[in-house]
Amino acid sequence: MKDNSKVKPYLLIGVLGCILMGSGDWLMLCADPTYYGELKWLTVGVMEIPQWRLNLAMFLAFPAIICYGIGLFSVEKLIVGEKHKKIYHYLNAFGMTPWIALHLYYVMILSLFSWLNQNGFEADALLICESLANQLSWLIPVCEVLMIPVFIYWFYLQIREKTIYKKYMAFTNVLVLFIVLEVIASFLPVSAARLGFVNGLMSESMLLWFLILFFTMNQNQAKAS
Repeated sequence: MKDNSKVKPYLLIGVLGCILMGSGDWLMLCADPTYYGELKWLTVGVMEIPQWRLNLAMFLAFPAIICYGIGLFSVEKLIVGEKHKKIYHYLNAFGMTPWIALHLYYVMILSLFSWLNQNGFEADALLICESLANQLSWLIPVCEVLMIPVFIYWFYLQIREKTIYKKYMAFTNVLVLFIVLEVIASFLPVSAARLGFVNGLMSESMLLWFLILFFTMNQNQAKAS
């Protein structure tokens, strides 16, 4: 009989990763949401964000991704069957790098936008940063294609009862939580806090997911192999 409760500390490390990454998400965009260009995240508030905030946002991503990895890889111990564990493991491995890549994409452009506006290049800042964002926009769908499959597979495993959890727990999936939070965000008034909340939706969804796994861990320890 396997004691799945040993996974719990690693889930809490995953929660820590969500807090670190989410803090970075808020640091980089929690500001005046007024914007004038095509991109809603190149805002008036970002123009005034000091570089230390954006540097900290990027720095936090590195310990965050380590904590994410520890939490996410520990989840495979809650899967029934070696074949399913291996598939989850490799999908998870492919999904880790895009987290940093996507974070770097936004921080780099926001940092440049802030610096240009604070160092006498206000007239060209928006054009330069929108052009850079558009040039590298292919990164977003590529990262999402690599990040999402592991969560879809986890949903499949739970629906098929290939984890220690009940079937209905599939609907506490990260992607489901993301959609719920996105709907909630759509009802919030436009503000700096809403912008920070929306920017951190994935981290916030992950945080809820880890906590749900932690607090609802199936007591039937014999099921996991």
